[in-house]
Amino acid sequence: MKRIDSAKNEQVKNWKKLHTKKGRQKLERFLIEGDHLVKEALASNVRVETLLFTEKHKSVARNDVQGVLVSDSVMKELTVTENPQGVVAICEPPPSPPVETLAGGYVLLDRLQDPGNVGTIIRTALAAGMSGVVLGSGSVDLFNGKVVRATQGALFHLPVFQGNLKEWILRFQEQDIPLYGTALHDAEPYTIVSRQNSFALVLGNEGEGVDPVLLRQTNQNICIPQNYKTESLNVAVAAGILMYALKK
Repeated sequence: MKRIDSAKNEQVKNWKKLHTKKGRQKLERFLIEGDHLVKEALASNVRVETLLFTEKHKSVARNDVQGVLVSDSVMKELTVTENPQGVVAICEPPPSPPVETLAGGYVLLDRLQDPGNVGTIIRTALAAGMSGVVLGSGSVDLFNGKVVRATQGALFHLPVFQGNLKEWILRFQEQDIPLYGTALHDAEPYTIVSRQNSFALVLGNEGEGVDPVLLRQTNQNICIPQNYKTESLNVAVAAGILMYALKK
C-alpha cells in the first residue's frame, strides 16, 4: 500500500486543486470527504479512482480500489470540513445520463448559486421519488464540495443532467409533459394543480427567480401562498413543498 506523509508531495498538490472548479475541470476528477459520502459513492456506479485514509481509518481499504495511506497533516490539507473524518475519495465524474423518455417528475434549476440549496434539492428530489434534476447553465458547479456534501450521497443515486434549460423545456414540450414555473407574481397557488405522474418544475435563482423567458414557456406558473410578512421562501424549502405536492 502506498503511503504519503508530506503535504508537499506533488500528488497531494494535484488533489488539492480539486477544491476549485478549474482544477476539477482540468483533471476531470472531483473529491469527496467523509465516511458516509465515500460509502455512498462506492455503492453507486461512480468510479472511485483512489481512496485516501489515515492510520485510524485503514479499515476502509478495498481490494478493488487503489488505496493510499496518508498522514494526519496530509488529510488536513485535503479536507475543508472543520472535523475531518480521515477518509477521502478521488472520483471520476459520472457520464451524463442518457436522455430517453422523460417519464416521472423532474426539477429544473435556473442559475442557482448557493451550493447548499442545490445539494438539498437533489437530496429531496431523490427522497420524493423524482426521476431527475436538470442543473441549468449558470448554476453552481455540480461537483462543488459543498454541493456534494449537501446531497448526502443522493448525487450518486439520482440522474442529474446539466445544460441549457431552454433546450430541456423543448424536450418536455415535445413529449407533452406539463411544465410548472415558480414565481411570486402572476402565478396561481400550487394547490390548484392536481398531482401528476409526469411533470417538470422550474425553480429560479435565489435573488432573481426564474428567467421571465422561461416562465413564458411553461404551461402554468405557480406560487406558494405566504404570510404577508414573509418576502419569499428559501428555494430549497419551496422545492421540497412543491415536489411532494405535485408528485403522484
